[in-house]
Amino acid sequence: MKEYIATFFTHSGAIKFDRKAKSKNIECHLMPVPRKLSSDCGIGAKFKFDKDVLDLVDDEIEKIFIVKDGKYELVYSNE
Repeated sequence: MKEYIATFFTHSGAIKFDRKAKSKNIECHLMPVPRKLSSDCGIGAKFKFDKDVLDLVDDEIEKIFIVKDGKYELVYSNE
């Protein structure tokens, strides 16, 4: 299963994503965004997902990064 970090435009967007992920049985944890990734609201979601991550995208998500060997690779940006 692949590990991702999503960043959000607002705190409420992060909370909505967390609820949506958990309702779909996706392991998800809200956390401070790593400094390297910076974000508008400072809250991110770390989650594991084995399907197409773009299926989870909504207007609240700023960016999604895949975590590979401790490094972050941008896979989606809403900028």
